[in-house]
Amino acid sequence: MQHFNSHLNDEAGTLALGASLARALTPGLTIYLHGDLGAGKTTLTRALLHAAGYVGHVKSPTYTLAEPYSLTICGKPLQVIHFDLYRMASAEEFLEAGFREEFNEHNVCIVEWPEKAETVLPQPDIKLFLEVAGSGRDVKLQALSDKGKQCLDRLKFAPNL
Repeated sequence: MQHFNSHLNDEAGTLALGASLARALTPGLTIYLHGDLGAGKTTLTRALLHAAGYVGHVKSPTYTLAEPYSLTICGKPLQVIHFDLYRMASAEEFLEAGFREEFNEHNVCIVEWPEKAETVLPQPDIKLFLEVAGSGRDVKLQALSDKGKQCLDRLKFAPNL
């Protein structure tokens, strides 16, 4: 599967998609999240982290730019790093913060507002688009690498059941 499209009727659908993604993750995966303010990017990431086993509070990294979470996925300890680049003034800020080295075969990196640093960010394995549609959301996932395709192949998601 290279693409996945669905409609999420409500927040429960967004939470369910995050949980489904958690079960499909592998170390080294990079996911870009696209969508307007309030589209559900942080809600989806929070659901993913909790479903992957993180039990603490998941806060939006709007002011810190990055929040790391230690987890075990596929029997291997790793970090899921949630980036929110909304407040970055330039792509150089991303480099100066040393964030690029976090994108490796051991971490899972989830990036909100990747367009703020697209000139210096590594290419994603998956692009995920959330768009407000009535009281729900339209979601599109696009695999851009073999690792991304494998993740989407493992994705078991039945919306709004």
